[in-house]
Amino acid sequence: METKRKKLPVISNKCEFDGYDVSKLLRETSTIRDLITKRATLEILFPLCCTTEPVRHKQFKKSLTGISSKTLSTRLSELVSEGILTRETFAEVPPRVEYRLTQKGQELIESITDLLNWMKKWSK
Repeated sequence: METKRKKLPVISNKCEFDGYDVSKLLRETSTIRDLITKRATLEILFPLCCTTEPVRHKQFKKSLTGISSKTLSTRLSELVSEGILTRETFAEVPPRVEYRLTQKGQELIESITDLLNWMKKWSK
């Protein structure tokens, strides 16, 4: 069953984005917005922004306390699927898997950092 959405009142067209249909933009970005607001996503991404070296699953697990292995694996998989991280597997014993930020991921982190700085500035 589909629910009807109410439209928000717009005050004298002051909320226009040149070249963008806001409703369409929100629909198109829903997947990535859902992902970055999930538990552990930012905790996974921020350590990667400070290094050009790959990070192994074991390193994530060691540095992220309170996050289960299942959540970590799921989130890493989702980030790879969205093109935010790359995953490289090595045929070694024991198996070795490394993750790196893609260009898309680096741009995402820069944007989130700007947002967090804004939050810090305006929070009390």
